[in-house]
Amino acid sequence: MFLFLVVALAVVVTAVTLLVVGGGDNGPLPDAAPERLWDSLPPDRPVNRADVDSLRFPLAARGYRMADVDDALGRLGAELAERDARIADLESALAGARAAAAHLSMDKPAPRREEEQQ
Repeated sequence: MFLFLVVALAVVVTAVTLLVVGGGDNGPLPDAAPERLWDSLPPDRPVNRADVDSLRFPLAARGYRMADVDDALGRLGAELAERDARIADLESALAGARAAAAHLSMDKPAPRREEEQQ
């Protein structure tokens, strides 16, 4: 009786395995497409903090440590925000310097013609 149960179990396991694996292209378990990173970074403008915050990497069986990548992305996002703030400050200072230079050139009296000839 025990031998009959072992043989019946082996037949059932073999039948189920053949049904699952041996179906060819029409089998019940098609090959899964590999998970790829959908690049959500904008191609038409510079990357900003929100773009980095929304970026997520796909998981893999022998993939990466999510905490490490999240820390790196957090640091990158903070540095991008700091860089953008610094650029905005420098552009503001440059615009102020240009306005002051333009104001000074308008206040400066025109040279006399006699001084120009000497």
